[in-house]
Amino acid sequence: MHNETGFSTELDAAILARAQRNDRAAFAAIYDCYAQAGLALALRILGRHAAAEDAVHDCFVRAFEKIHHYRGDAPFGIWLKRMLVNQCIDRLRAETRWSADADAIDALPAPSGHQTDQIEALGLLARLAPRARSVVWLHEMEGYAHGEIARLYGQTESWSKSILARSLERLRREIQQESA
Repeated sequence: MHNETGFSTELDAAILARAQRNDRAAFAAIYDCYAQAGLALALRILGRHAAAEDAVHDCFVRAFEKIHHYRGDAPFGIWLKRMLVNQCIDRLRAETRWSADADAIDALPAPSGHQTDQIEALGLLARLAPRARSVVWLHEMEGYAHGEIARLYGQTESWSKSILARSLERLRREIQQESA
């Protein structure tokens, strides 16, 4: 089960019904309810504010186009979150060459200079290549299983496990180096 942080707000059934009838005020209410959580999630996956804003915008456009297909099998926030994660993964695919080099955990250099004793998790994640960062975030923070991550990326489960293990090991090494 996925972590619903920010997407757990129950959407009023009447608002959802109005949105399914193309009511613009209902669309605005849905956007107000979920946009902030969506931006936070997209930023953690993509690592760049402008790209995250674009992904959220595109996700809401797509959601409003497809809202009449929402059947209610899962909470609306989870349906929307899945759509946003897919949008982010699609953006990473478009931005990244899908070769062995794209999976390199050490693709981005560690920042130089003096680090403070307290290292924030988002600062650590920013040191990873985009796909590595998204695999770590989706697995560790959002609760996605390796099989789900593998399907999102069109890879194998072992690919997801490998990326996660190598990424976490790189972050552990950096923390140890900085605290030494």
